[in-house]
Amino acid sequence: MKTAGPMHPKPPFKALMVQGTTSDAGKSTLVTALCRHYRRQGIAVAPFKPQNMALNSAVTIDGGEIGRAQAAQAAACGLPPHSDMNPVLLKPNTDTTAQVIIHGKVLQNQSASQYHDYKKVAKQAVLESWQRLSAQYQMLIVEGAGSPAEINLRAGDIANMGFAEAVDCPVILIADIDRGGVFAHLVGTLELLSASEQQRVIGFVINRFRGDIALLKPGLDWLEQRTGKPVLAVLPYLHDLYLEAEDALSTRHAQQGQTGAFHIVVPHLPSFSNHTDFDPLQLHPGVQVSFAKSPDQVTGADLIVLPGSKSVRGDLARLREQGWDTFISRHLRYGGKLLGICGGFQMLGKHIDDPLGLEGPAGQSAGLDLLDMQTVLQSEKCLRQTAGTFYGQATPVAGYEIHLGVSSGPALSQPLFSLAEGNDGAVSADGQVAGSYLHGLFDLPTASDALLNWAGYRQAQAPDFNALREAGIERLADCLATYCNFPLLEARTAYSSPNHPPIPT
Repeated sequence: MKTAGPMHPKPPFKALMVQGTTSDAGKSTLVTALCRHYRRQGIAVAPFKPQNMALNSAVTIDGGEIGRAQAAQAAACGLPPHSDMNPVLLKPNTDTTAQVIIHGKVLQNQSASQYHDYKKVAKQAVLESWQRLSAQYQMLIVEGAGSPAEINLRAGDIANMGFAEAVDCPVILIADIDRGGVFAHLVGTLELLSASEQQRVIGFVINRFRGDIALLKPGLDWLEQRTGKPVLAVLPYLHDLYLEAEDALSTRHAQQGQTGAFHIVVPHLPSFSNHTDFDPLQLHPGVQVSFAKSPDQVTGADLIVLPGSKSVRGDLARLREQGWDTFISRHLRYGGKLLGICGGFQMLGKHIDDPLGLEGPAGQSAGLDLLDMQTVLQSEKCLRQTAGTFYGQATPVAGYEIHLGVSSGPALSQPLFSLAEGNDGAVSADGQVAGSYLHGLFDLPTASDALLNWAGYRQAQAPDFNALREAGIERLADCLATYCNFPLLEARTAYSSPNHPPIPT
């Protein structure tokens, strides 16, 4: 396996883990900030998440697949993403099953109970990746998953304290004060941990604070007296901060569209995946993006985009149940444009075959019959980063592919893109319908402008997505440098193991 980066002459190896009192407490954000902070210090640092459950994923330098947040954290470290940074990725197919990805490659679909039994094997994969990364880097910043106090998930845990105990890693506990109940979250979580796990927690971070810190001070004093652990940072609520969301669809960064903004409608399907495709559009000053579960929620659209899907045939059935097929037909009759991305592209064809039952029960589903092609799902997943141009043009495009399906048919003779590996996608004869397997196709401003121009938006206003992400990472690191007590953090990290005596606060 290709290694995650160059070997470095190292001082004693250090690690730090961030766990949260809840999902979306700010774990990914804090890990990203810590990664950039230590990179600024000249330390060879890398991110690590033992187990991740997310439908947003990224393609790695070694041809694997990891959570999107770990790819952003790798960028904060100045590194390309590598499969060792997230050795276990779970991509839900249904409410009770998920595709299990080990070291970047698909293993199989498993039910919740099957995966619970498999976790002993998964733990070995986690430890193998940990050993490889710890041999290459001076420091690893680890992100937990959900909360360490989920009682029903603690047996055989490899995502939170089970991992921290296995590798003797100190832990920061972060809570989101914007949700309310921050002291109950922190104290309650700590109380539900074992004695050794409690000692492993070196301090707290309170996230998304807004207001007068003097009014919070009595609570902070009480928390430190009650637990014997310091508050390492109170981080302010950073307005207009852009960072990619890991799993749940985020509209936190959406700009308010101008009056008469170009309206893009995205059907919000049950297995909607890689919704970060739409982040550049949500940041676009002249565009309004609506994620709608039903066409009844939509009054009109300039462009409809069918998104990626982890369960294409299931989402296609839901699309019809909700009446989106009728809405799309009317939209096209009135001259509107339709774009399909990955699974959404597959839906545009005549039919989709899943003979092996890779995404649900085996069988065939009729597509929307808007492009003369068909798709067969195959067990070998296509995973690659790629770049090229719009077909027959010099306009550059770049992105990544993550899909099981292989499409064929006459429609592909009029492709959308010309990529390094060959042509990709299709455009209908009348130019109203287009599709591509490429994720991230709106990331480059020139590509975004070209696609929107095709759809009818004539102004070149697309934001520089990569520059916005880099600015967001820098802003996070600046904030952490201002509000985190790093001398105390460093001191407590050095004496974090239960085998060491606690140091005074």
